[in-house]
Amino acid sequence: MKPALLSYLACPACAGSLALRAAQSEGDEVIAGSLACAGCAATYRIVRGVPRFAPVPDQEDKARTAQAFGWEWNRFSEMDARYRRQFLDWIAPVQPEFFAGKTVLEGGCGKGRHTALAAEFGARAVVALDLSDAVDAAWRNTRHLPNAHIVQGDILHPPLRRAFDYAFSVGVLHHLPDPEAGFRALVSRLRPGGHMSAWVYGREGNGWIVRLVNPVREHVTSRLPRRVLDVVAAATTVPLWLATKLVYGPLHGHLGRRSLPYGPYLAYIADFPFREQRTIVFDHLVAPTAFYVRRDEFAAWFARAGLEDAVIEWHNANSWRGCACVPGGPEASGDAVGPAAVSAGSTSGEHA
Repeated sequence: MKPALLSYLACPACAGSLALRAAQSEGDEVIAGSLACAGCAATYRIVRGVPRFAPVPDQEDKARTAQAFGWEWNRFSEMDARYRRQFLDWIAPVQPEFFAGKTVLEGGCGKGRHTALAAEFGARAVVALDLSDAVDAAWRNTRHLPNAHIVQGDILHPPLRRAFDYAFSVGVLHHLPDPEAGFRALVSRLRPGGHMSAWVYGREGNGWIVRLVNPVREHVTSRLPRRVLDVVAAATTVPLWLATKLVYGPLHGHLGRRSLPYGPYLAYIADFPFREQRTIVFDHLVAPTAFYVRRDEFAAWFARAGLEDAVIEWHNANSWRGCACVPGGPEASGDAVGPAAVSAGSTSGEHA
């Protein structure tokens, strides 16, 4: 933990200020120690460089989801150059220059791939929150970045102040027991004038997954031992990889994107290596909880949270991305993220 993180943290129990007590440091990083609340006297540990605000959840599915993704992102912890394009597709119309000088909150960081990109785009600070042990991989992947901070905590109860200019959540909210509550919790940490981006699985275009894959995932694959599921995911990836390489990839931009089943999405991932596609398959099979959100419901999240100027867009015919603004902030000519801010050639895509 970098001491600069302290100015963004708050006790999740009482919202009080926290005092840092370092027991072991390496350069500017506190590797071990604790955070003590001045309000309620609660104490939170710092372990392996990460402040830990997340006890084992008392909800079974929530605990299993956290454990599943923690195992996954520590297993597939490497970074890839393709992540930049994916990330910008998920948060469009937001562009890299939008991050410059902003305080940024990431809701559900996994192994830290988007945390690193947001930091490299010039954010003043990026605070990445995740409930799972994936924070260990995220910390390893971002500890070299002076403006990147990793926190283990619950999106539904963020241990953070209302101190952020921009928040985003990619592929996480639909795995929460109450996705909209997670969305609203992130919005609650934004300053007036701040922006919120989210990407979720769409109900439209995913009917076959809801009817066929969901029951198998919920009752079978999410309950398998992780190493067994890893083998199942690898075997399942073989026909997917062959289809994308031999059919969808060669037909990208032509028949494959118009007529073949799942054409837009499978054409998009056609250049992914086998290991990355295997991660996608594992991701679909491991989570005990997954919601597929209709457009009208997704748009209602933004409206009910009181956000303005929402931009809701369809992704590869199977998911939704959205961005909107918290009212009341000062006008800033460089902060517009409406349709005009989408650069030519920006495409949609997701790791789903």
